[in-house]
Amino acid sequence: MILVTGGTGLIGSHLLFHLIKNGKTVRATYRNEDTLNKVSKVFGYYSDDPSSLMKHIDWVKGDITNIGELETSFEGINYVYHCAALISFDPKQYKALAKINVDGTANVVNLCLKHGIKKLCYVSSIAAIGPSVKGDVVTEENEWNDTHASVYGITKHDAELEVWRASQEGLPVVIVNPGVVIGPGFWRSGSGTFFTYAAKGKKSFIPGGTGFVTINDVVSAMTTLMASHIAQEQFIMVSQNLSYGELFQKIAPKLDVEPPTKKIPFWMLEFFWRLDWLRSNLRGKRRRLTKTMTKGLYKREHYSSEKLIETLDFTFEDLDAAIAFCCAKFKA
Repeated sequence: MILVTGGTGLIGSHLLFHLIKNGKTVRATYRNEDTLNKVSKVFGYYSDDPSSLMKHIDWVKGDITNIGELETSFEGINYVYHCAALISFDPKQYKALAKINVDGTANVVNLCLKHGIKKLCYVSSIAAIGPSVKGDVVTEENEWNDTHASVYGITKHDAELEVWRASQEGLPVVIVNPGVVIGPGFWRSGSGTFFTYAAKGKKSFIPGGTGFVTINDVVSAMTTLMASHIAQEQFIMVSQNLSYGELFQKIAPKLDVEPPTKKIPFWMLEFFWRLDWLRSNLRGKRRRLTKTMTKGLYKREHYSSEKLIETLDFTFEDLDAAIAFCCAKFKA
């Protein structure tokens, strides 16, 4: 049996659909009943009977930070996909990020060792990859440096250290570091906000850019790696490196709106993050733009997936087609 933590997120829900459609026996963790509706919605993008697919999953309510609750999920499990995580770039949420991303991952790997799990796939992020030196392309070999890293990136990197620790204790592991994952169903978070923003016909966009990858490519690579003899390896997953302006040029026409054309100048971003800091401190609001996020936009990284391509003979799907699919589901 396969265990998927964080089965109600973007990657987790699509991974569950793939596993079920391929006849796998699956168990998944969830935090509350409302999140299950999101999974059913995602299944509905690909199936006419999502409710029947939901019944194929052994859902277990649990919190990865509570090792007692989590342990019940490991009974009879052979393989684990650890997708659960907290995503936030707000420095005020560092303790929550560390508790879920680092301590939660430590709980998962410790239980993997205890229960003799055959293999663990950990979903990290390109935010946990070290920055480029002198503008070189970023690879898995880059040295980590947390000087300008986000609090999210720092906790995901520390979580990776927990996974590598377990690998030294005999647990077969693979770590995947996806870029921004393009996929349907979560329009108010992650990459879904690009579609929501574009649909409003906004005129401005932030400078900079990053690596993007489709949800199908992430799931395909993860399951292929888990079915292989590859272990104790890490893989960046990025199909295209795009500026945010280029991304909106792809999204907006498919939503029947004009793409934003005004790049927000850096001086304005510098003003905005300070204003956001003040708003957060005076009103207790969550940070939307931090100093680290702003500084990160000054330097655009380019990520390489050559290791994944060469190791698996992997071919990425067409990103434009995936964006068109997401736009159709968003409009519907």
